[in-house]
Amino acid sequence: MQFKDVITSQYFAALEMLRRAIVACPDELWDEPYQANRFWHVAYHALFYTHLYVQPSEADFTPWTRHRPNLNFMGTLPWPPHDAVEPGAPYTREELLDYLAVVRAEVRKQTANLDLSRDDSGFYWLPMGKLELQIYTIRHVQQHAG
Repeated sequence: MQFKDVITSQYFAALEMLRRAIVACPDELWDEPYQANRFWHVAYHALFYTHLYVQPSEADFTPWTRHRPNLNFMGTLPWPPHDAVEPGAPYTREELLDYLAVVRAEVRKQTANLDLSRDDSGFYWLPMGKLELQIYTIRHVQQHAG
């Protein structure tokens, strides 16, 4: 088995964990306003960054057609004045499952072509190599799926 196949397999396993969590989430918890981060928002965040970080670089990234500005962030924006992110209307379970399918296809496509020997991640804010970024991103999905 090739190393890229292992990376792809682990992405798929993490995304399957997230898919199962999306499917199993009780309706009353999907958009629970008393949670610091609503379930659907956490799932979207995990999908967005998987979609982004599997690309060669930020310049190569095209957001999902239903992306809403700044919704990839949770809590507050990372730049001053650090305004709170207002999630607005929730994505539906079906929308997030559709996005998960898009991300899964993108993982298959991009991991086949990634240069895992690159010393840079392709993202100026992440000072690591391309291989480490893949492991970092898989862990990120697992963290939020859990």
